[in-house]
Amino acid sequence: MAWSAAQYLKFEDERTRPARDLLAQVPADLPAGTVYDLGCGPGNSTELLVDRFPGRGVKGVDNAADMLKAARERLPGVDFVECDLAKWQAPEPAALLYANAVFQWLPEHVALLNKLMDSLRPGGVLAVQMPDNLSEPSHLLMEESAFAGPWRTAFADGTPRRKPLPAPAAYMDALGPKAARVDVWHTAYNHPMADAAAIVEWVKSTGLRPYIERIPAEQRDGFLADYESRIAKAYAPMADGRRLLRFPRLFIVAVKG
Repeated sequence: MAWSAAQYLKFEDERTRPARDLLAQVPADLPAGTVYDLGCGPGNSTELLVDRFPGRGVKGVDNAADMLKAARERLPGVDFVECDLAKWQAPEPAALLYANAVFQWLPEHVALLNKLMDSLRPGGVLAVQMPDNLSEPSHLLMEESAFAGPWRTAFADGTPRRKPLPAPAAYMDALGPKAARVDVWHTAYNHPMADAAAIVEWVKSTGLRPYIERIPAEQRDGFLADYESRIAKAYAPMADGRRLLRFPRLFIVAVKG
C-alpha cells in the first residue's frame, strides 16, 4: 500500500491543526533564505507556509509520489522535490526547515535533526512536530489485532511498530549546542470522531498503513474488522454518540545560534 493523499486528506482540518500550531511558534523575523516543508505530504502544510512567508520561494520535499502529485495540483506555483529525507540536504543554508508529522518514521531521527541544524542560516529555524501516541489505545490495539487472526503469520518476525519518541531532554541535548534557543513541548488534541469506523479511517493513512500492507489482500478485511471491534470497545461513545480520539503530539522549535 502506497501513501494515499486522498485517504490522508479525509481528516484535513484535524491533521492541519498541529501544523498551524507549530507554525504559530516560528518567529516572524526569519533571516533571508528559502523555506522548506520537509515531508510536505499533499501540500496542506506547504500552503500554510506560502501564506505566512510570501515571496520566500517555499519548497516542498517528500518521497511519496501520490502525495507529491496532490501537492503539485494544490500549489502549482511551488517547487516540490521527490527525495528521501534521510539523505536530503539543503543546497544552500535555509531560513526555515519545517517538518509536520514525518520524522517519527525515520530511524535515528534525533541525529538527522542535529544534522539539519547545519543547513540553517544563523537565526534560521528548525520546526518539527511528531505524533507521540504509541501508548494510546489506537496504536496499542494495532499490536493486539496483528496477532489475533490467521494473518498473524505476517508478523512472525515482529510488527512494524515504530520506536517511541525519546524524552524531550534528548532533543534539547542534541540541538542545544547549535541553537540560540530550543523549545520542546507536548500538546494533546481531542478529536471528536463520528464512530469507531472513523477512527479506523483516520489511522489507515498513517499508523495502521504498515500493518495493512503486510497482510495478504484476502485477509485485510478481517484484520480491519477485528481492529474496529477493539476500537469500539476502547473509545466509549460520548453523549452525542461520537467517539473522542486523544492524540498527543511533540513539538520542537530550535533557532540556530
